[in-house]
Order: sequence, then C-alpha cells, then structure tokens
Amino acid sequence: MSKYLRILQLFWSTSISAELEYRLNFLIAVLTSLANLIGGIFSLFLFYRTGYTFQGWSWQESLIVLGMFTILQGISATLLVPNLNRIVEQVQQGTLDFILLKPISSQYWLSLRTLSPWGFADLIFGIIIISYAGYQLGIPGYNYLLSSLTICFAIISLYSIWFMLGSTSIWFVKIYNVTEVLKGLLEAGRFPIAAYPAAYRFFFTFVIPVTFLTTVPAETLLGKTQFYWLLSSGLLAIILLTMSHYFWRFALRFYTSASS
Repeated sequence: MSKYLRILQLFWSTSISAELEYRLNFLIAVLTSLANLIGGIFSLFLFYRTGYTFQGWSWQESLIVLGMFTILQGISATLLVPNLNRIVEQVQQGTLDFILLKPISSQYWLSLRTLSPWGFADLIFGIIIISYAGYQLGIPGYNYLLSSLTICFAIISLYSIWFMLGSTSIWFVKIYNVTEVLKGLLEAGRFPIAAYPAAYRFFFTFVIPVTFLTTVPAETLLGKTQFYWLLSSGLLAIILLTMSHYFWRFALRFYTSASS
C-alpha cells in the first residue's frame, strides 16, 4: 500500500507541474465552470419562478442536488476524463503494452496516472452551493459527514461504469461516442429524480444509476433518505468496483499488443 501511495504522489505532482505550465487554461476553466453553473441555476430557476416545485423539493433542496452534480463534474474533469478517456488512445496507439509491463496494477495506472487541476473550480463551486443552501435550511453538521460517505459511493460507482466502458475499446477501438452518451445521460443528475416521469425514474435508478449519484447524496444531507437507500448506494459502489476489476481482467484476454 505504501508503494502505491508513493507512486500516486509522484503521478499527481508531475501531472500538476506539467499542467501549471499553461496557467491561462486554469482561468479559462474557471470561467467555463462559472458559466455552466450559472446556466444550471438559471435552468432550475425557470421551474421555480412561477411557484412550481418538484415533488417534495424546495428551491434550496434542489440547489443541493445541483451542487452534488457540480462536484461530480469536478471529479470527472479532475480524474475521470484525463485518465479513462485515454484508454482508447492507449489501445489505438499500442502504448498500453508499456503499462501492462509495469510492476503495478494496470487498472491503478490507467485510473490515477493524471490529475488535472481544471476541475477544481467545479469542486469549489459545488461546495459553495451546498454550503449556501445548507445554511439556509439549517442542516446539522452530522448530515454533512453522512452525505460525504454517499458522495464517495457515487464517485466509485461513476468511475466503475466509466472504466468498464473504456475497457470495451479492446473490442471496439473507437468508442468516444459511448462515453459522450454516458456524460449526456448523467446530465439528468442536475435535477432531483422526482422531476422525471415514473419510466425515467426507473431508468435512472436501475439502468443508469443517476439517482445514486446526486439525489441520494442530497437526500442524505437533507436527512430525507431511508436506510435501505444508503445501504443500496454502498452495495452498488462495491459491486460496480468489483465488476470493473474483473471486467478489465477479462478484456485483457482479448487484447492484441502492438508488438504481436
């Protein structure tokens, strides 16, 4: 474990040093994140400006869902996009060979090799929105701790799905569109799951688990969720993470190296 932590420190320190050579990009990323956030708040405002409310969700409570979504966007931009989207390139160019020869887990390398600071703005904006709405609602500190656990489960679940999709590039070399479709479906997490018709709620719960990514963490923070949702969120994260590990090992059986 200590070896992997030292490697992770080396990975991230070199990544940040390389990225900060282009500091103007950080300002652009902040402005882009701010524009996306304003757009998300405005979209939510269009529903509430006439007095309409999502079933069981006040304006401040819906802001918390948006904040959870913004945090996940930040995690995606910081870790998932710069790492998992490159799996396709590694397979196409044959550079995956060099990773498989390393004396560490190839999944670990592919998942954590790069840390991009351009997603930090979304993380900060998400925390600010949640803190503001939480202050307005008088949410106790204990709820924040419990909600942090469900956010961790959400990140693990999102990572696992994304990694398995990236792994399919071993069979289908060009799958950029698949990850873009996934990102598009995840946009549904901007709003509480109660905002959608029953058929969509079923799809976003049992097919693409958007409910567990934003709504369940938000309900946990608000003290509205039931224990079985917390348990389901944790079990889903564990199952998907385990599946991603074994799916990657299965996919490697079909990998044809660049040298063969």
